Parts: sequence; C-alpha cells; structure tokens
Amino acid sequence: MADRPGPFSGRCQSLLVLSIAHDGKNGTFDTGARHMIRTDPETPDLFLTPVDEVFVRNHLGPHPRLDRATWSLTVEGLVERPLRLDFPAVQALPQIRLTAVHECFGNPLRPTVPTRAVTNLEWAGVPLAAVLELAGPLPQARHVWLEGADTGDFAGESGLSYLKDLPLDQASSEVVLAHTMNGEPLRPDHGYPLRAVAPRMFGTNSVKWLSRIVLAADRPDHVFTTRLYTRVLPGEYEARPVREKDVSSKLLTPGDGSSVPAGSCELAGYAWSSTEVTSVEIAVDDADWQPATLDRRGPDPAWQRFRLRHDLAPGPHRIRCRATDSAGRVQPLTGDRNAVHEIHLLAEPSAIPGGH
Repeated sequence: MADRPGPFSGRCQSLLVLSIAHDGKNGTFDTGARHMIRTDPETPDLFLTPVDEVFVRNHLGPHPRLDRATWSLTVEGLVERPLRLDFPAVQALPQIRLTAVHECFGNPLRPTVPTRAVTNLEWAGVPLAAVLELAGPLPQARHVWLEGADTGDFAGESGLSYLKDLPLDQASSEVVLAHTMNGEPLRPDHGYPLRAVAPRMFGTNSVKWLSRIVLAADRPDHVFTTRLYTRVLPGEYEARPVREKDVSSKLLTPGDGSSVPAGSCELAGYAWSSTEVTSVEIAVDDADWQPATLDRRGPDPAWQRFRLRHDLAPGPHRIRCRATDSAGRVQPLTGDRNAVHEIHLLAEPSAIPGGH
C-alpha cells in the first residue's frame, strides 16, 4: 500500500464489479436529528485518537442505514465516462494511508468554551484522483461536488442531502475516499462504508456516507455550501467557504482543573494547522511566553506534540499555549474559535514530615 497520493498515469478502460457480503461488524444505531457527540481528547499520550473517542456531528438526523453489499458511488456531470462503483470496485483502485487531524469547525462553538472537537486519525482509502482519472473530467469542469446519502431538514429547508464542494485542482490533489479509520472499517456514525477525507480542511468538508460525486463548472447554491459554513477572515471583506484549518493548539496534560505536586511539572499537548506548526509557546499566569519543545510534523498533516517542563509554585495557576504555523499565522489571544487554550491547575505543596 502506497504511503502518499501520487500521479496516476495511464487510463483504465474497465472496472472490477463484484459483490461481497456484509460482514456484520458495522451494526447500526440511531443517533438522532442533528446529533452531536463532542469530546476533548482523553488520551494525551496516544498519537492516534481511539475511535471510541472520536467526535460525531450529524446535520440531517440519524445516519443512513447503508450496507456495503448494496451501496454504490456514482460519478457524473462534466465527465467523459459516468461511473457507478460498488465497494469492491473502490477497493480494487490504488490504496493509500495517511494520518491527519480531523477537526470540527464548531471547535468550540463559542470562543469562551475551551472544548476542542479535534482528533488525530489514520485513514486508508482511494485517492480521489484515481476515481477522477477513470471518469475523465471535461475541460469545462472546475468544481467537485461531494454528496452524502444522509437526508433531512435543516435551516428551514426540507429534503436536503449533505453537500460540499471543492475546487477541482484542490480536490484531486488532496482528497481521499476513506473506508477505514485507525485500521478498522468505518463505523456507521463515521461515514460507513465510504467517506471523503479532506486532510488539511475542517471536518465539514469531509463528507460522510459518500454516495455521489458531480463535476461541474460552477459551485452549487446549497445550504451547506454558500449559506452556511462561510466566514470573513481578518483583513478581508467578503465571505469565503470554510475550508483550511486554522492554527491551533491544546494543553492535554495535566488535565484542566487537576491538582499536581508543586515543583517541576511537564506541560504538554498537541498543535495543528493546515500547514506545519513551527513553534508553540506556553505562558504560566502572567509571566512571559516561553518556547516549548515541538515535534516536527512529517509528510502527513498530523498534529504535533509539544512539551515544556516548568517549576510551579504552590497555589493556583493559569496555563496557556499559543501556536504559530509556517504561513505566519498565530493563535489570537481572544475573540476567535482558535483563540489560545488555557487550563487551570492547583499546585499543592509537598507534605512536611513532622508538620502540624
């Protein structure tokens, strides 16, 4: 299995079309309309987030009840050869693995709420480029629409499907159509049997339960593309789609609200962005920012661990972390969803033998 998406030369003229039995591993369970399970990472010493701890966010109600034995993916629109791929046909295409941060844009929903709906996951699947090569985009195709099988009502509109779009060049070079998460088949709440993964982008672009890909000349006018999930960036005046992740970081150990012995204490966590994080600083109370030791990112857009050992005087402390990425973006102190994360600790003095 290749480590990275690469160029796909040649053009396949036929598809392997098979049928396989549902293995029963992915049982269904209802999640409820607009279901959200948002969790902080609970395992700071693990590079990959356990699947049981991965947040869940559905906009259109319970997950669709899909079976990969009957599921298929259609590719249509401005293409030379419209496709319908079943699951074995997807598996027969070139496969890759990559590790990437998976982050909800509602992270947090308000800047004052320190919850970080963010995980680090290993995905395996097919580069979108391989599927597009089979279909043959026409010259006028400029955008890729990704549609999920989930349907429902949202924002005053009924009968919606979840739909996102990306520029064709960007989608073909970055997006993976994933069928496993951390080495196991996708669970129903995470997009079984196939989902899109846009590894440098917020999770809203990684469409679950992928059922249809459309190549088009223009962007779709849709609730989830042009009306919601847009924002105006600092220094700009027009809204743009929510896509690339912001630079961010989170302190994970010690845990927020915990008590630790006074004295030397390791402060550690993870930082991430759409590009490599180049530095992380930590401030204790009102003292100056101190540089933390930061791991390099490597070729995949995974998160990076940072750590700093600091002597804590007895008493309560406020600890903050701030990341900077290779694009020069720095986490704001306040006022935005990626504002610096802070925790509060109590450093307890050591017991004195013979004391009263």
